[in-house]
Amino acid sequence: MPAEPLAILLIDGSHSRAHYAFVMATAAAALGRMVTVFGTNAGCHALLADWSGLADAARDAVIRSRGVAGFAELREAAQELGVRLMVCEAGLRSEGIDPGLLLPGVEVTGIASLLEASGGGPIVAL
Repeated sequence: MPAEPLAILLIDGSHSRAHYAFVMATAAAALGRMVTVFGTNAGCHALLADWSGLADAARDAVIRSRGVAGFAELREAAQELGVRLMVCEAGLRSEGIDPGLLLPGVEVTGIASLLEASGGGPIVAL
């Protein structure tokens, strides 16, 4: 039986939550699960090409210095593992973010697309 899909709803714009969303996404994808990360509201910042707008983004240098994968490495790994990246159109609007600033490959969509992508599997909100 195929592994159950996992959807991660990233609402918060903090580095800690965004970082862990990608830790979870890459681990699940490495185990063969279909994974979707969906950013909305402040969580949209995690899917921008320049993610320095995340709250406490400077934390990334600290964790990298301690031997933990940084945010950029995790996002790259997620893309290599086939994690589907989506961002909420309404979330972009609410944050005043231009969709042209998104990381290449991020789909601009709505919550119905996330629910469909979850395939009835769990949705983890961070």
